Amino acid sequence: MNIKERKKKSSTTIFKAVFPNTTNHYDTLFGGTAMQLMDETAFITATRFSRQQMVTVSSDKIDFQRPIPAGTIIELTGNVVHVGNTSLKVSVDIYVEEMYSNYREKAVSGMFTFVAMDENKVPIKIL
Repeated sequence: MNIKERKKKSSTTIFKAVFPNTTNHYDTLFGGTAMQLMDETAFITATRFSRQQMVTVSSDKIDFQRPIPAGTIIELTGNVVHVGNTSLKVSVDIYVEEMYSNYREKAVSGMFTFVAMDENKVPIKIL
């Protein structure tokens, strides 16, 4: 399978409901919770692409474009956007949608870098 096909097959989508226990005093999703969910989505995407042990080495930029209110549904999408020798980059977007209408909008976007590791925690070539 070539790189383009692997990128397409590793694309990851996760849905979550935003419950009150994940929100702050403004009744919107905690930024840290959003970042955790994004890192998890990115990790799954990177692992599905490489089928190797992967670790997060950086979150390059995370843009919070709009708040995510309690009582909404979020969709996290992860896509491999760059493959290097031992590392790869995964773009993750969070879309927010209202439960009882068709309204949907991108709320957060970010970029995560992962490195493939061997059993001794040494970076290895991505296969």
